[in-house]
Parts: sequence; C-alpha cells; structure tokens
Amino acid sequence: MVIDAPNQIKREAQIFSPSGYTIPALDNDKDTLPKLFVDTAKKYWGKIAMRKKRLGIWQEYTWEESYQKVHDFALGLMSLGLSRGEKVSIIGENDPEFYWAEIATHCAGGVSTAIFTDANPQELLYVVTNSNSVFLVAHDQEQCDKALELKEKLPNIRKVIYWEERGMWSYDDDWLMSFDELLALGRDYAQKHADAFLKSVAQGKGDDIAIFSYTSGTTSLPKAAMVRHRNLIYTNVHTQPVIKTYQEDNYLSFSPLAWITEQGLGVAAHVLYGFQVNFPESPETVQTDLREIAPSALLFPSRIWENLARTMQMRVNDSSWINRALYKLFMPVAYKVIDLEDEGKPIPFTTKFLRGLAEWAVLQPLRDKIGMVRMRNAFTSGAVLSPDVLRFFRACGVELRSLYGSTEMQGVTMHYPNKVKLASVGEIIPGVEIKIAENREIRVRSRAVFAGYYQADEKTAESFDEDGFFKTGDAGFIGEDGHLIYLDRVSDMIELSNGESFSPQFIEGRLKFSPFIQDVMTVGGFDMEFVTAIVIIDFDNVSRWAEKNRVNFTTYVDLTQKSQVYDIIKKEIQRVNENLPASARIRKFVILHKAFDADEAELTRTRKLRRKALEQRYGIMLDAMYTGKNEVTVSAEVKYRDGRTGVVETSVRVMDV
Repeated sequence: MVIDAPNQIKREAQIFSPSGYTIPALDNDKDTLPKLFVDTAKKYWGKIAMRKKRLGIWQEYTWEESYQKVHDFALGLMSLGLSRGEKVSIIGENDPEFYWAEIATHCAGGVSTAIFTDANPQELLYVVTNSNSVFLVAHDQEQCDKALELKEKLPNIRKVIYWEERGMWSYDDDWLMSFDELLALGRDYAQKHADAFLKSVAQGKGDDIAIFSYTSGTTSLPKAAMVRHRNLIYTNVHTQPVIKTYQEDNYLSFSPLAWITEQGLGVAAHVLYGFQVNFPESPETVQTDLREIAPSALLFPSRIWENLARTMQMRVNDSSWINRALYKLFMPVAYKVIDLEDEGKPIPFTTKFLRGLAEWAVLQPLRDKIGMVRMRNAFTSGAVLSPDVLRFFRACGVELRSLYGSTEMQGVTMHYPNKVKLASVGEIIPGVEIKIAENREIRVRSRAVFAGYYQADEKTAESFDEDGFFKTGDAGFIGEDGHLIYLDRVSDMIELSNGESFSPQFIEGRLKFSPFIQDVMTVGGFDMEFVTAIVIIDFDNVSRWAEKNRVNFTTYVDLTQKSQVYDIIKKEIQRVNENLPASARIRKFVILHKAFDADEAELTRTRKLRRKALEQRYGIMLDAMYTGKNEVTVSAEVKYRDGRTGVVETSVRVMDV
C-alpha cells in the first residue's frame, strides 16, 4: 500500500511550517537518482567524484570512471535477468563499490536494500527474504561466508556478487561472482545493446521506489520502509535554502548506508550536487583518515559524537600540564560565548577578545586533532544528542547541528546556521509541515515522507492520520521561537507513582556526556517511587583513569565492580541530578558487568536501546534496586559472533546516590 501523504490537502488548525520559502517541483528529466547521476557525471566528467584509502594510499576516481562502473554494473545485472522493480540487497562497509552497486541497481530499474555490516546471519536472512531480493552484493569473505551458510534458505538469490577479492581465491561456487566479473558481463551486454543503459535510466519516474530502508525495530521486527526517488531528492532540496551544499564540498562517508540519513545526505546528495565523497580505509582508521581529509561535511550518529567528546576530554586530561592549564583557562570563555549566543544576548568586547585568544591557543589545535579545521556542515542524527555534547562541540568551534527525522520521514527539523538552540532539535525544514496531536505526538507531512511499508498495508494505514500526516510516535512541542523540543518516544515517557513524568532519553543523554559513561538506561514507572539506572562504563577511558590512579584490576568485569569506579560514576550522576526536578533524579544505580550488545538483541543496529528486552533481561537488577538490596548475583548468557555461547556470572553492587 502506497500513501501519497503530501497530496491529501485536508488540514487542521494547529499546523506548523516555515514561511518565506518556495520549494519547486522536480523536473521530469531530473526526478530520479539515475537521471541526476547521468547529468552530474557529464557535468563534472573529469573531476574527482570519490576517494578511497586502500593500503594507506588515497585512490581517486573521476566522474568518468564512476559513470563507467555504474554503466557496466547496471548492464551486468540486466544481463543476469534483473527486471524493473526487483530487489538487490547490499551488505558491506562504506566503499565506492557500495555506491556504484546501489546507483547501478537504480539505473537498471531495481530497488536497493542496504544491510548493516555487522548483521548476523539470521538478520541477513530476514532482510534478504523479507525484501524478496534476487541478488546479494557483498563486501568480502566474511559477508560471503554468511551468505553461503544460508544458501539453502535463499533460493531467490541468483548470484552473490563480492567486491573485495582478498581471501576469496580458493572459493569454487558458481553462486559467487566477483565485482569485476559482473562488470565484464556488462561490457559484453553493451556491445549488443548499445542504448540499454540510457533507455533504462529514462524509463524511471520520481514516484518509483528507490530503496527499502528497514526501521530500527526497537519494539518489533524491522519493517521495510519504501522510499521513492523523489523522497530522497526532496530531502536535499528542502534543506538547500538553509544549508548550502556545493560541488566543491568534501564529504566523509562513514555512517552505515543501511541508515536512511546516510542515504539522503550521502548517496542522494552526491548525485544531486556532485561533491567529492571520501571513504576511510576501515572503522579502525577513521580518526586518522578524518584528520587527513579534513572534510567540509559529515554525518555521525549521536553515539559517535558522544564517543568523540569523551575521547577529546580524556586526551586533554592525558596531555602536558601547560595544555591542561590552557584548556581550563579558555574553555569557560568559549562556553560563555556559546551560552550568550544561545540566549540571543550581545557578546562583550572583552569576551570576544578572549575567545580570539582561545581560538589561537586551544580551539584551532583541538579541531585540527579531530580533522575539523574546514568543517562547515557537521550533522548529528539518530538518537537525540545531549545538549552538553552539542554545547561542547560548539564551544570548540564546530557548529554541530541536530537533524530530526526517521526512516519514514527523513529530514523534519534541523538547526539553522547561527540559530542553534541547545535544548531543541532545530526549526522546521522548508517544505515540511508538523502537527502536534493531543497526546503530544509529533506528526509530519512533506514530499520526503515515505511511500509505505512493504507488504504491510495495515501497518501503513495505521501510520497516517486522516489528513495524511505521518504518526512519528515521538512526543514533543513547538516553542514560541519555532524550535521543536523533542521529549522522547510517546511510549517511553514514564509516569511515576506520584503522578509526575520524566523522559529517559533526556537524562541518558546528559549522563553520556561523561567521559566515563558509554551507555546508560534509566528506569521508572507508575508502580515505582523513584528513578534508577543501569550504567555501562567507557572501558578505554575508565581503564586509563584506573591506571593513572593506581586502581588495580584484571578484567572488564573486575573493573566495573571496583568501589573507586562506583564513586566516580556516582559523582557523574550527582552532576546530572542537580539540574533535574526532584521526581526525575536517579536514586540508585548499578554498573553492568558487560556492555549492551546488538548481537544479543539489547540494541538495534543503529545502537538504540531495546528497552523492553533490557528490562526483562536485567529484571533481577531492577528488582534489587527497588527492594533495597545491596548487591545481586547475575548470570547472563553471551552469544559470540561465531555462534558459540558463554556465561558471565558475577556479583553486581547496588549504590545509592
């Protein structure tokens, strides 16, 4: 079932949208990603389209080379029988080959489905089967092994096409085909069908489905959101009046391509504006590669920004005494400037002067260390980022902007340049309308809203109201200044026994600003008198702190239960409690003996908490905190990536705050 929400005109009184912007309709010759790709490639034929670091050396690819790869790959798929509307799944790290395979699938009239690289075989099987994919494009030996393990369960997959040949030389299975072999098939096909590629591109329409983007599945199995070509294009067209994107921009592609935001700001924006996309060598080298690239634009999920903030703080703590002294002297000045800007107040001359000294002595060198000396468009999306983290990066001179959206609706609000409000997720993007329902639910209507869920007509119908607004399931409100204040998921807003309510995400975000806390889940409820927390420590930072302070430990589990570690976590919780209403303050906490794990269904692949699953798995700890126990013995089954299982057993302390 496909819902064309923007064309349902009936409106209610309480609708918010920005004024003064006119968003033009798409021309028929530029209403699909393939048409834009062909047009952009011809326009920038000899210029650099992509760079990929391989074996420590940056490899460059021009638009001419990119066009040829897409051309040959698309015809290769068509020679193997890919028909318009058929699905192609792609699993692997961000690479030029991922972009080429996806764009080529669209050029051949197919629908692409990106899968998270760390998906286990069961998750891979679910997506490939649920999407009815007929081809699987895989990165390397690891992904091919997953496919071969599932071969008998994937009768619809005609070929598995891999682009990293290392480790694949000894494989002898006709089901597998290398990237280069498919390109050769495409070149052979072109000799007999000279116009096939451009004819296929011309057949596409803006309302055709471009990608299946799977929801995070926090409460149920992930659903395939059908996203049109025009949805992806309008995501960028809507933001262009506010955040300018240029062909000269340098973009870092690191966030998973299975994430809708990376599809919009990465793939779609690349073919629309022609900027250079840079791919780091691996997740382990991204920090080094980022510094070498010094991009002008990037998108990180909130967890990456949180990790980066913790790392920066710990590096300052581990630096020389003069660097620590300069940091302590000038950061309060930088924070004061940010706070005055946030309040809309003038900045005194003396403060401006000191901020200039801070820029020279501390902030510019700090940005250089993280590769953000040329950063202009830094975005965060996914889970809401803590105002403390936003404030920290803005104080450092990185104007980090929040994007609010979801798989189904893409960009809805964002922080406009020089109008960042730390407590909000930004103002409404041009071309977007927001309605706030009676239960505080945020509802959205725009030309970027998806077409519906694949083979789930009933779920699709339930997701839209009578006026064609998508029901986000998020709670929030529009402030007098036009900023959207996000509260939490409607279902996650917790009411305590005293009748007051609190937002778990708000508290968790502030706690994760601590360099010692990697993750946290806060818990409360109608039958609970106070709020409790399960804390995950940042092992790298806490272990460095322990070594520096002569706290002996042997393992991760041993470190988590040290009294000194409980003390530093208690101080971090007390810091956050000071700014919370009494009813929302954390009164007790435990430090978990292990990290939350997506492979154990505790997190989604986008690193969001599966709250119900966590509450069930760690119910014995919650019970201990609410029944006055001082410790609890836990035994948890751990599933390893190779399929083996193990058991972690230890005593976990309960601490009062």
